[in-house]
Amino acid sequence: MRIDILCKPESGRRCERTLENVREALNQVGIEAEVHLYRDRRKMIDNRVYVSPALMIDDSVRVSGRVPEIPEILGLLAERPRYRKRIQEVA
Repeated sequence: MRIDILCKPESGRRCERTLENVREALNQVGIEAEVHLYRDRRKMIDNRVYVSPALMIDDSVRVSGRVPEIPEILGLLAERPRYRKRIQEVA
């Protein structure tokens, strides 16, 4: 699983909080994933994201313009078909 967080270069605390929430959600469920934080306007435009922070899971924009909370991230992770069974086993 690949999780990307897209931010503007001048964005600060909101991007860091998003990264912290994603890591905490992954730790709670026990899923290993590649987590990348990008502070690049070009990457945002290429993905048609115009407000930051944006959370992408497997190249699909799931949240944009706000910091997602941990329960919301857990719900987004549970939607991924191949991880659904693993999350049910952990829970």
